[in-house]
Amino acid sequence: MSKTNGSFLYYGDNLDILRRYIKDETVDLVYLDPPFNSNQDYNVFFKERNGTDAASQIKVFSDTWKWDIQSASLFHDTVQKGGRIADALIGLQKILGNNDMLAYLSMMAPRLAELHRVLKPTGSIYLHCDPAASHYLKSLMDAVFNVSNFRNEIVWRRSFAHGDAKQGARHFGRCTDSIFFYVKTDSATWNPRYTEYSDEALARDYKHNEEETGRIYRLAPVDGPGGASKGNAYYDFLGVNGYWRFTKEKMQKLYEDGRIVKSSTGKSLSQKMYLDEAKGRPVDNLWDDIDRISPTSSERLGYPTQKPEALLERIIEASSNEGDLVLDPFCGCGTTITVAQKLHRRWIGIDVTYLAIALMKHRLKTAFGDMMNFKVVGEPVSLPDATALAEQDQYQFQWWALGLVGARPTDQKKGADKGIDGRLYFFSDSKTSRSEQIIFSVKSGHVNAAQVRDLRGVVEREKAAIGVFITLEPPTTPMRTEAASAGFYSSNELGGKKYPRIQLITIEELLEGKRIDYPIAAERINITFKEAAKAEETKKPLKQATLHTKHP
Repeated sequence: MSKTNGSFLYYGDNLDILRRYIKDETVDLVYLDPPFNSNQDYNVFFKERNGTDAASQIKVFSDTWKWDIQSASLFHDTVQKGGRIADALIGLQKILGNNDMLAYLSMMAPRLAELHRVLKPTGSIYLHCDPAASHYLKSLMDAVFNVSNFRNEIVWRRSFAHGDAKQGARHFGRCTDSIFFYVKTDSATWNPRYTEYSDEALARDYKHNEEETGRIYRLAPVDGPGGASKGNAYYDFLGVNGYWRFTKEKMQKLYEDGRIVKSSTGKSLSQKMYLDEAKGRPVDNLWDDIDRISPTSSERLGYPTQKPEALLERIIEASSNEGDLVLDPFCGCGTTITVAQKLHRRWIGIDVTYLAIALMKHRLKTAFGDMMNFKVVGEPVSLPDATALAEQDQYQFQWWALGLVGARPTDQKKGADKGIDGRLYFFSDSKTSRSEQIIFSVKSGHVNAAQVRDLRGVVEREKAAIGVFITLEPPTTPMRTEAASAGFYSSNELGGKKYPRIQLITIEELLEGKRIDYPIAAERINITFKEAAKAEETKKPLKQATLHTKHP
């Protein structure tokens, strides 16, 4: 096993990954942004690099659930194990019946149970959802984590205007998500968060100026609400009798420091709270100060349901410390793990599509470069592995193969891209903004020269620089002859260097480290995916830790 800092990226079903690899009580913080049962298809958008404003899109997941044999099996497996989670599912079945919502909840229930298992006693979990299923999900969370361990329903205002509130809509605009915050025990890690005071709050509260020092302050009560029942002492201070929140000794010290103020009537006392000592306004459960990612934001990567990094920064800083382990079982484009890395946490990310895995690897590489190291688990590492994946799922095989060469897939719809499985864009040199493209064809079955001839035709039609034929099977002699007859690509900026116009490469060769032959010497080369913003220089390296995962 290669040395890592304790961070892992897993490909696969998160239920299987959790059960197979993650040990009991090893995770400090879980954030999950699962599908919301919204009955929508979600696409990742890729901005074209050929000078047009068009964008292509790939469906990465369908947030639609059906009550079928598989969901019924999940339901019965959970119910047979008994306990509060079984009671909750049975109760929801009585309310909902055997329908699509119950199918969704049957998918979520065992995953929540596994997340409870892997959390440390000091751990916390944040479940991000919207009104489509939030009330049902909270019932499951109450059952798994216990009602007493519920801390907040955080309401995140993701936008200030929403298309579904257009004229004629018969409901209020929907512009918020819910984030359910639970702890495993009362000993859970907690670091209070603060935000800057608004101008209005400063003008309202900090309206006093200390003449001697010029310090701005507000007045806070020192009386003890609840009296003796709350443990407050009763005594006389400066001629005022009452229950006080501080001991008489501490009150005397505050007075000597010039911090106790007597009212003009002489009937009450207050404490000076200086602005220069204030941490800010404590964050409450209404988060309307974190904007969604705008279409023009440099943070936007084109992935559906992408959340802003500021949202994850608040959660991770509040409920974990440096060196802790953060888990995201529905990792998507990797915002959670990217933020965890920036904040010096170890992390585990899980996703069920190779497109997401490829996007996350690219994001981490462009954001951190050589500043980090992590292990990817679940990708094919041998030809038999790759063959098994191709037999299991053709599109996942294509996404994985394209990820090996830094290319991105094209639309899955039949005929949508006319024989193109993937594209890669690059600059021919570092001085111009003119991009070139490489066209990919990925084949997992029997291959022949006619397919190479077809690729050559596509390259000519698309005016592409290079065409690459990726195959499981070794290419035949006629295929090599057909590829050789296509000639070479070159440009004046490259000093006359030539690159084969049609290139044949096998999966086995890619696994052994062979790569496409194209201009990689330029400062700006592969521009296929949008680059993540470079992470700021870390203050100190992540501390090494014993791995908290199980491995075969």
